[in-house]
Amino acid sequence: MIKFIYPDGSYCYRALHTVHAVFRNDEGKLIARAERADLSGMYEFEIAGFELLDQGRTYS
Repeated sequence: MIKFIYPDGSYCYRALHTVHAVFRNDEGKLIARAERADLSGMYEFEIAGFELLDQGRTYS
């Protein structure tokens, strides 16, 4: 499980198998690419950070 933290401090959780990439764009912003819930393709969104979660453990 991955916890994405948005620039405004809010967050969401995504299953690891739905996440394609985390990278910095040309402007230096941290971007995540994930699969859409309806499986119609990928989308990208800006994040401030992320945490990898594993059954009670947190990796940053």
